[in-house]
Amino acid sequence: MLDSFVLAPRYGMDDESIWLKGIDPSRNYWLYINGVQELTTTLPGLVVADVEMWIAKIKEFRGLQPQEKMQLERAASTLTIHCVSSNCYAIEAEVQGAPVWHLFDKETLESLLRTAHPDWMCAPQDVELGRELIMQSFSQPAYV
Repeated sequence: MLDSFVLAPRYGMDDESIWLKGIDPSRNYWLYINGVQELTTTLPGLVVADVEMWIAKIKEFRGLQPQEKMQLERAASTLTIHCVSSNCYAIEAEVQGAPVWHLFDKETLESLLRTAHPDWMCAPQDVELGRELIMQSFSQPAYV
């Protein structure tokens, strides 16, 4: 099967627009949607118990072929990564009630997954993002 070349724009490390707001201590990825700072979303990132599990998840990601997907399980959520092509990966999410796919190139998504390493520490300014997420959870009803 021929690997299609995807022309859709995707988040990349060499983007001119700023799209990564930060990564909080809980490994949530904070994104400016399409670089628009008024539209911010969080995606649950990879969390592992030890280095061996981290290595296994990175290898699993690197082994993804087009049309395959992998899931990252967290206590309260699941993140699904779809391999669209050899250098295009999609993460399912919901933004303002609408289903969306955030597209990433391979280098960028692997860099995000690497933050799951047990020795990784977030940037000092990103600790505030974790506090913001906790405050958002307090504004949610406890029972629906």
